[in-house]
Amino acid sequence: MKFRIVFFLVLLLPSGLAVGQSLKEVALEGLQTNAFKDASGKLWNYHSPLVEFSVNGKSYLTNEKSPLEITVSILAIDLGVKLRITFANSTQDTLSLSNVVPFGRSSKDIYITGRGDHPLSRAYLFLAGKTSVNVILPDNVWHLGYCSFKMDNDHSVFGLTRRDPDSFLKAIRKRFETILAPGGSVSYFLYCDLFTGSWQEGIREAFQHRYLYDLNQFNDALYKREDLQWIKGAYVMHLMMAWDNDYFDISTGTFNWNRFEAHGKKLYGGDDVICLWPTWPALGLDQRNQFDLYRDLPGGLSTLRTLGDSLRSKGTRFFVAYNPWDKSTRSEGHLQGLAELIQSTSADGVVLDTKGESSKELQEAADQVKPGVIMYSEGMAVPKDMQGIVSGRVHNALYYPPVLNLNKLIRPDFAIFRVAEVFKERIQREYALAFFNGYGTEINQFAPGHPEWEEDQYRYLGKTTRILRENHSNFTAFNWSPLISTSRDSVWVNEWPHGNKTIYTIFSIIPQGSNNALLKIRYEVGFHFVDLWHHKEVIAVQKDNDWYVRAETNSFNASDLGTNNEGGVDCIARLPQVLRCKVLGNNLHIESIGGDEVRVWTGDPSYEKEHATLRPGNQDVVLSDHFGRYEGKLVVQVFEKGELLDESNVEVRPGTPRLVSKQNFKASPSPAGKVMVKIPAGKFIFHETHGDDFIPYPEEMEGSAVVTTGFFMDKHPVTNAQFREFLNSSHYEPADTSNFLKHWHQGSIPKGEENFPVVYVSYEDAHAFAKWAGKRLPTEVEWQYAAQTEKQNEWPWPQLKPVERKEQVVTETLTVTSLEGIDPVRCNLGDGKLYAVGKYPKGANPSGLQDLVGCVWQLTNDVYESGSYRYIMMKGGSYFKPSSSWWYVQGG
Repeated sequence: MKFRIVFFLVLLLPSGLAVGQSLKEVALEGLQTNAFKDASGKLWNYHSPLVEFSVNGKSYLTNEKSPLEITVSILAIDLGVKLRITFANSTQDTLSLSNVVPFGRSSKDIYITGRGDHPLSRAYLFLAGKTSVNVILPDNVWHLGYCSFKMDNDHSVFGLTRRDPDSFLKAIRKRFETILAPGGSVSYFLYCDLFTGSWQEGIREAFQHRYLYDLNQFNDALYKREDLQWIKGAYVMHLMMAWDNDYFDISTGTFNWNRFEAHGKKLYGGDDVICLWPTWPALGLDQRNQFDLYRDLPGGLSTLRTLGDSLRSKGTRFFVAYNPWDKSTRSEGHLQGLAELIQSTSADGVVLDTKGESSKELQEAADQVKPGVIMYSEGMAVPKDMQGIVSGRVHNALYYPPVLNLNKLIRPDFAIFRVAEVFKERIQREYALAFFNGYGTEINQFAPGHPEWEEDQYRYLGKTTRILRENHSNFTAFNWSPLISTSRDSVWVNEWPHGNKTIYTIFSIIPQGSNNALLKIRYEVGFHFVDLWHHKEVIAVQKDNDWYVRAETNSFNASDLGTNNEGGVDCIARLPQVLRCKVLGNNLHIESIGGDEVRVWTGDPSYEKEHATLRPGNQDVVLSDHFGRYEGKLVVQVFEKGELLDESNVEVRPGTPRLVSKQNFKASPSPAGKVMVKIPAGKFIFHETHGDDFIPYPEEMEGSAVVTTGFFMDKHPVTNAQFREFLNSSHYEPADTSNFLKHWHQGSIPKGEENFPVVYVSYEDAHAFAKWAGKRLPTEVEWQYAAQTEKQNEWPWPQLKPVERKEQVVTETLTVTSLEGIDPVRCNLGDGKLYAVGKYPKGANPSGLQDLVGCVWQLTNDVYESGSYRYIMMKGGSYFKPSSSWWYVQGG
């Protein structure tokens, strides 16, 4: 091995760069670094080989003997350091050079190089102590080498190696390696500079700020155009051929796009784009060119425009295809032909077949006839070409996609779609990794076939796409970080911050799933963490003075490892707590700050479900009105312009009783006099007692301070005589006559019982009577307030201190010990017999209500529902108490 020694490399800093922010000099001894110096003169001693490389699969360092002669020279650059490293084959053998990694792999925080012999996907990112991660690189740098390492606590260096495309001498260029014939040579550029922060900041500097040194300055005029912004929020696209039944049914002559769109809407929220492709592989069968094939579709271009307009009315855009290689059919200018096709069909975009980039001429041809037309490249545009196009594919030629796509880091607002095909096998991994990398999916159904698992996989796509759509500003922001630190290997996390919201997308290849305190986070009052995949609150836990949140990835069959169905995902969001929710019986209480829409879901959100849409702000939602008898999780979300602001998850526990009755507040026409008494307005603390909890009782009001307005209430329970007057006047008949007024004899009141309380009436009968009388039933709270008053009396009448008396009071059925405040002169103590109302005037409450206790069970207005039952809350009680078994109702 021969080499040249180059000492300090002196470079100029661009104007405006602060002193000390960039490398200025590198010292070499032989082909090993000795020191780095920044523009302020700060010096770091650092000894490492200049590069590490492989020859015929064997690894060498530049300070070791190898089959290649290596020379180094200095090149001018505006920012950082740039070297040219030339590898020459001085042997008589043909050699393969690959995996040129700057500064070597040893003890580096991170490096990227090739591994294995995959023909299209050989680049891996290596992190110290972690499983390596397969990555996608731009098409012109598949051979790239990268590393970064710390110089001190505040400064790190990144290094990047790329081949010089003009340096091949007696050499064959391949994707990952260079074949050097005897006497052949090739040069690599090595770029390096300083950065601060985590290793992600170094790779961001090289990929996002330096554009891998493809260009010095990026022209982002297309990215700022308002009419092209819509593609940034697009995440699902279908490409279909014109002979696909989903477009046109030849047997019936019907167009099926509306049916296709509706089906997709249910499974994955519908397509953002549908492209129709009538050209390849039909081009060349006759003289017709690509535009003729569109013109000759059933119904012509006017019908295609009508169909496209129908899609647009439902939120789906329409693309056409352009085949630049169509040069041997009927002659027609491509720019003119494409412009006329766009104008005739009002197409919203163009798929550029075989082109990884657009051109100024193509975009201008579209702009002349319609604003907002997107050029969509077949493959990913490389950094220098991203200036002229805003969207493109991750091609399915790379069938088993790598975990991480570093193209997304270069220009996060470049709209990427991963090409997927449904006909071959289950492809959950395709959808999962598009989601993990924050971009969309193009479902290419050129190859025919719709397997039985397709709909289930589309539902999975619906889950990933919903999160992408509802947080798309996060997924197009420039400050996202790949592969942040986690507590468990083989569970990878990308961090997507924007504004005051951060999204974490998670991908795991652990078959049994993962449920670990995975992410170290910044805990801050006013923020909380929500699992957007499982829709549940995530509680931060403290460990070794740091805060962590738990992430849960679902298990999958271990036999799926290595297939396109492997892996589990999760998504954690750090959200500002602008939403607070609580279930109170049949009410969902919502407090929200900001936003323009609140959505409430039964269970996890899904495109196959309907949600309740509410206004923002503080409100109470009557659950039974919106969701019937649903029991389980409620997901409440608040949105601003279609993006998620916050989410809260609450539960209606199964069996929870919920008040479903409504109150008719129609006043009595004649409340005064002996019939009704005035209950004054007031406040009291509601407490209730009940029997066992085998069937749950309502709990939401227990211990609550209740404020009531004044109202009138009947002095006595409704009597048989009053109810007969109602029947004679209204001619009321119940829908169900079973047991109706069963105690009457052939429709007549038993003699002497005219003033007894009417019994054997249903809730519906009672409501009918109240409506006839211009009144209503009291609620449970109103009844109890009327009975207890503000003083919280244990019994209706004025209370004395309860002291046990010496004498015994004997009734007809049992013996009780009497306390001051309850005795036979105030109420019936339990003989089980009815009596005329008003028999116990000393039992009246301070307002004058009588017969509140000891008489009959009294209906209130309050009807409750649980998932299984519907029942009425009754008050008062007859004090009948059978004593032979504890299984009896525990009344009395």
